[in-house]
Amino acid sequence: MPCYQEIVCPECGSSQITKSGRTEQGTQRYRCHIEGCSIKTFLLDYRYKAYVPGVKRQVVEMAINGSGIRDTGRVLGINKNTVISTLKKSKPYLHR
Repeated sequence: MPCYQEIVCPECGSSQITKSGRTEQGTQRYRCHIEGCSIKTFLLDYRYKAYVPGVKRQVVEMAINGSGIRDTGRVLGINKNTVISTLKKSKPYLHR
């Protein structure tokens, strides 16, 4: 008896998904076929936590709430240099 897993796009929630090859590490890559979706390819299991959808927004929110760079990296499980580069690239979020 086969077991199936329904795969949906993490951005738009659509189920119009097809396989789109594999990464260098062998993880399956998927492609969303919705025209208005901002994300085109995604993985179900990311090897590095900084690529998981929503982590970069958490970095910015933690910085706004006063968390330090090392503390943010430790809590989210990512490198402090990634935290710094994310904050440098996210200046529009800080001025809202």
